Amino acid sequence: MMLLHQMRASLPLVLLASAYYTSHAAGEPVETQSEDDLLSFVTLPNVRALKWNIDYKDRERVAPGYWFVSPYGQMDPEAHTQRYTPYQVGPYIYDGDGNLVWVGSPLYENRNVFDFRAVHSIGDEPHLSFVLQHNHEGDLGSGMIMGNDYEIKHQLTYPPERGMGAFDIHEWKVLDDGKTGLAIAYRVHEVSMESLGRPAENTYVVAAGFTVLDLESGALTWDWDGIDQVGLTESYRYGPESGASGSPGWDYVHANSIDRNANGDYLMSMRFTDTIYLISGVDGHIIWRLGGKTSDFRQEDFIFARQHDAKFLESNGTHHVISLLNNASDEEWSGEDVSSALIVELDATPGVMTAKLLHRYNRPDGQLTRLRGNAQQLPNKNMFVGWSEAGYISEFAESGELLLSARFASTRFNTYRAYKSEFVGRPKTTPDVVAAVSGTNKNDLSTTFYVSWNGATEVAMWKFYAQATEYSAPVYVGETPRADFETMFIISGFLDWVRVDAVDRDGKVLGSSLVQRTQTPKYWRSAALASQDDLTPTNPAHLVSAAAAAADNNSAGSEAGSAGYSPSTAHQEDVKEVLQLADDTHSLVQMIGGLLILFVLLGLAYALFISGCCGALRRPQRDDPEYRHKREEYGEETIGLRSVPPQ
Repeated sequence: MMLLHQMRASLPLVLLASAYYTSHAAGEPVETQSEDDLLSFVTLPNVRALKWNIDYKDRERVAPGYWFVSPYGQMDPEAHTQRYTPYQVGPYIYDGDGNLVWVGSPLYENRNVFDFRAVHSIGDEPHLSFVLQHNHEGDLGSGMIMGNDYEIKHQLTYPPERGMGAFDIHEWKVLDDGKTGLAIAYRVHEVSMESLGRPAENTYVVAAGFTVLDLESGALTWDWDGIDQVGLTESYRYGPESGASGSPGWDYVHANSIDRNANGDYLMSMRFTDTIYLISGVDGHIIWRLGGKTSDFRQEDFIFARQHDAKFLESNGTHHVISLLNNASDEEWSGEDVSSALIVELDATPGVMTAKLLHRYNRPDGQLTRLRGNAQQLPNKNMFVGWSEAGYISEFAESGELLLSARFASTRFNTYRAYKSEFVGRPKTTPDVVAAVSGTNKNDLSTTFYVSWNGATEVAMWKFYAQATEYSAPVYVGETPRADFETMFIISGFLDWVRVDAVDRDGKVLGSSLVQRTQTPKYWRSAALASQDDLTPTNPAHLVSAAAAAADNNSAGSEAGSAGYSPSTAHQEDVKEVLQLADDTHSLVQMIGGLLILFVLLGLAYALFISGCCGALRRPQRDDPEYRHKREEYGEETIGLRSVPPQ
């Protein structure tokens, strides 16, 4: 056994060396990375979902709900290649223990998704919304609406004649009417620099705007362009000394959120002016500015800068309560020592115009969120904050006590925003089941079931069935409570044909898997079987009869009719380890012959590979020169503007 473990430990290195030589010979880049911070599943073999590190301070006071995140490895869309990559980035739903509930990364082949959240204003069932980012194949991206069956209901784009380029990643918000959605939009303009004291010069700028889209028809029902409303002098990013630019030009305001109140007026955050704007829903004029160089309010006890995600919490006439993420910094500058989520009360009565801080929620680790992020007040008044980098999230009680913090176990991924919401998922797909037989002889065989149902939130129990043939009547062989995303169940004997029922708390069958044939070892010798004849299927009816008889004779035994058991988590991992070890060992033996030719070459390259190549192969980290270069160029802030069509 020790030899097998040593062989297995060496297998990834051998494969890595082989992959490195082969791909570099073909001139292709290679990425290597540890997967200790990712989850893998037998039932979804191509998915590598992100793990969480979670720290609960007071679980009893945490609001109910799932986490909605959309991790990405790099914000710029990755070019499509023929190189195999496990599904990692895209929309995810997790429960409060960090267990995967739904993974959507296979839907669009690892394409980036932003602003993924639950929607409760469309009909009687919850929905999901997200922005599907543009790609390198000419798709300009979309605002997506998905039902709780995980089927796409609406896919909206900007009208092409409007010249707004790619669908912006910052915001896609379905309004309370359930019929319309808000999206940020940018346009390129050539403007005079007269307001900056240079009347003889022009520059191109990217002006902030937003659109209102009808969900059913996709028609644009409102379109606001801020070029005539927000002047160059409001920008902190550009000024009189800035050089004129060709198209697309200066991203001088950088809008990053939009919301609408019951009166039909719009609240918009513009990051590079440090300002939140109230915009008239009647004629589009700016009603007031909060913050920045020309604020209309007296801010009594707070400041903010480079903010994100300004949202209405209350809005009634001249009285407003809003929330925002105060980044207090960008990639080059900081105005405070720590980022925070703020709740602010505004009295916009003419002659009063005061802004008062109601609540401040400082980032728990005392650091700055220089990019991205959001702040969401939950129905019980808790504050849920997405600090973005490495998926860092926090939940606070209304009074400010920290209740929860969590991060991705991986530092290779961020999520632009993170949301929390109650949600019921009812996928149209069937549950996934994989069964495999293992053992050392015909008297010592067992069948292991792996079962999951991607996105189903109501499963409480799995019931397992076996059939003597593909078309025989199913025989109940046992059940176990649902555990984690993927549940494992082990039963004595070799069950050749199997299926599984998903059952809710009331005993109702929610869905059934397809009938699947149990996997047998590809090479029976690798399973230590004496001969292939040892793999003789067990008649499930006989198996259940034997189990019932044994139960009658053993009062301490399991419940009659259940021939299986649900192993502990530790035991499940042991079984997975044994099965994987057998497969890995056989694969190693099979490939040794083919690798002998490579060993001579690899021996010459080995020292160079170990000392110099490992760093070049991994995904860029936070201290990599490539990453620093992107930061210097405001890469993550401007990436959404790269596809704005030039004028």
